[in-house]
Amino acid sequence: MVPDRAHIQTEQSNPASGALDTLSIAAAVALMNAEDSRAVAAVGQQAPAIAAGVALVADAFARGGRLVYFGAGTSGRLGVLDASECPPTFCTSPEMVVGVIAGGAEALQRSIENVEDDRAGGAAAVARLDLGPADVACGIAAGGTTPFVHGALEAARQRGARTIFVACTRREHIIQAADVFICIDVGPEVVTGSTRLKAGTATKLVLNMLTTLAMVQIGKVHGNLMVDVAALKNAKLIDRGARIITQLTGLPRPQAIDLLHAAQGRVKTAIVMHNRGCAAAAADALLAEHGGRLRPVLEAMRG
Repeated sequence: MVPDRAHIQTEQSNPASGALDTLSIAAAVALMNAEDSRAVAAVGQQAPAIAAGVALVADAFARGGRLVYFGAGTSGRLGVLDASECPPTFCTSPEMVVGVIAGGAEALQRSIENVEDDRAGGAAAVARLDLGPADVACGIAAGGTTPFVHGALEAARQRGARTIFVACTRREHIIQAADVFICIDVGPEVVTGSTRLKAGTATKLVLNMLTTLAMVQIGKVHGNLMVDVAALKNAKLIDRGARIITQLTGLPRPQAIDLLHAAQGRVKTAIVMHNRGCAAAAADALLAEHGGRLRPVLEAMRG
């Protein structure tokens, strides 16, 4: 039996775009921009739930656990995107944040529509990753009904993992249990059912917050500076690392670059080396004593 999803907001027709094909290009652009602004506002209305999700993820990271996204189609691609951007931004291992898309790597570039209905496939992905009590499983499903996601979250809960459900529909439309529900009411899409639009935008904003703010909580950011960036990966990142060192130490740029290389690209290590007048190993030990956080190391010196 094919379920009727007419009650889900993302499947409903948007009155504002009912004559979309008759609008001028300029009017259509203005319409889409206005609708996109609704997505941003809808995310803001879920701030308490997002904060609860960040707390779950940060706690998992602090205990050596993982955040694993599960999704299909656009939702799955957004999870994989967010996961793939964490290692270069925060110098994390690829296993710390993982994105799982129904259909696997092939589905990243080519739509494979039938795999989202594979509930057992979601559970199998959880088993392959051996999720457990230290981990957080985050299911992403714009309409809240994707069987692949439901299967993954159910299996994750059975294994003791904490769970987050990110959707763009009302909570009452979701039958799956979870520890935290982030339900973003973006309303009907400009093109009916095309959740790559407002729902995709809102989802990306939420995932940005989950990982970025959890990384902040575990010391991957100092102020608003990316102090755990993998700084020797390319010229842009060497430049960014050197500028961060200059900003926090007052060193001239050439010396900051030399220090960065001496620290093997580890920005926090370089800063502690300068401030404490120590070698890289000693700087790393000081950071380890403070859970990898730069601020308490610097404050201890000032104290």
